[in-house]
Parts: sequence; C-alpha cells; structure tokens
Amino acid sequence: MKALIQRVKGASVTINEQCVGTIEQGVLAYIGLGHDDTLQSAQRMVDKILTYRIFENDDDPAKYGKLDKNVQQVAGGLLLVSQFTLMAKTDKGRRPDFGGAMAPDMAQTLFAQLVAYAKTQHANVATGQFGADMQVSSINDGPLNFLLEVK
Repeated sequence: MKALIQRVKGASVTINEQCVGTIEQGVLAYIGLGHDDTLQSAQRMVDKILTYRIFENDDDPAKYGKLDKNVQQVAGGLLLVSQFTLMAKTDKGRRPDFGGAMAPDMAQTLFAQLVAYAKTQHANVATGQFGADMQVSSINDGPLNFLLEVK
C-alpha cells in the first residue's frame, strides 16, 4: 500500500460539478492499494498518516519551525482519495503498468474499510468517490509531499 500525502491549507473533491468532500488545513492523502494489502495494512497506513509529523510546532520556542506535530495535534482535516495509479510500475518503457494495483471490486471494499477506520480514529475525515472521475483541488502548504509505504 502506498499513500502520497500532502500538507494542505485546503483541499476538495468535485464530481460532476458537485463538491463531495472538502477540508481546510490538514492532509490530502492519495491511497494506492496493491494485491497483498489487507485491512490490517490499511489500518497501519491510516495510523501512520494520522501520526506523521509534517506540521510546525509554533507552541514551543525551542522547536519553532520544526516539523513536530501531526494532523491530529493541529486538529486538521484528512481528505482520502483512492488512487490506483500510485501502484503503477514505471521503470520500463513509456507506458505505466497497472498490474500491481488491486482489482477494482476488492479495492473498493478495502478502501471503504480504510475510510471507516479513519473515521473512528479522527474527527474530520472526508473522501472522494471510489472509481469516479474526480477533480481534486488543493492548496499545497510548503509544499510538503511524502510517499508513505506499508507492506
């Protein structure tokens, strides 16, 4: 499982000109699911995203400007977007190979479980719609982007 996370000042997902998910300051997380991913790996990924320290600590003068707080500590939002293209193999040729991505029916179920778990762990969780043609807008803060992996 892979997650591309971005620290954002705000982000939203629109489908057919209707906003289906939005957050203010927080983390936009694109989630890629692979063949071997399970509910346990999904839970580990959510836990990692929620505790990954990518926000500055402005409260402690000794830590001013250091990335010392996570999204929960800053009461930020979490926007989860399913993104199978993260699982593409790109090392050969000029066309991505999506063979590493989980089958859509299984991925939809696991992504729904991931979202449900995230909502039990964090108060402000939004999401896109699995398999839809989504327009994602974000104001990247920093910019700070990290590729997280859970095996």
